Amino acid sequence: MDHHHTHHAQDPQTHSAHSEQSGRSGRSGHGEHSGHGGSNDSGAGAGWRIAARATLHCLTGCAIGEVLGMVIGTAAGLSNGATIALAIALAFVFGYALTIRGVLAAGLPMRQALKVALAADTVSIAVMEIIDNTVMLTVPGAMHAGLTSALFWSALAFSLAVAFVLTVPVNRWLISRGKGHAVVHAYH
Repeated sequence: MDHHHTHHAQDPQTHSAHSEQSGRSGRSGHGEHSGHGGSNDSGAGAGWRIAARATLHCLTGCAIGEVLGMVIGTAAGLSNGATIALAIALAFVFGYALTIRGVLAAGLPMRQALKVALAADTVSIAVMEIIDNTVMLTVPGAMHAGLTSALFWSALAFSLAVAFVLTVPVNRWLISRGKGHAVVHAYH
């Protein structure tokens, strides 16, 4: 251990980078990674927190794409099918874009960042979009309510909330197996 500290004392830049990485790990790293297996009570709680954060991250990208797709489709008078297809496509684009931005900031090249985003977000976004759009289609009149209608916006908000709640357990399961957003943790 003394050798470890001596090495950092000789190279302040390495020490600074290590401290920065340790600071990040202290917030979202070592304590929470122990929760991936769910082997103890605090680890299980950490696993749910990680899953909720991962789902919120996906929800942010999905919500941007979903809202934009619904607004464009509704304003353009597209059919329900075309509006939903546009919303889903944009949800994936924005969901992946948020992850890519984060891992590019960590220094990964674009090709590797895209691979990480695909591995981290595909299942989560797909589950979220299935739930979200199913809810939008089942709320009577929501798809035809129009952009100025409280029904449209409340149904969209409700569908995103339901998608969040039902996707958290999926993300927890993926993370506990080292998949989904667990692949992103290596770059934060």
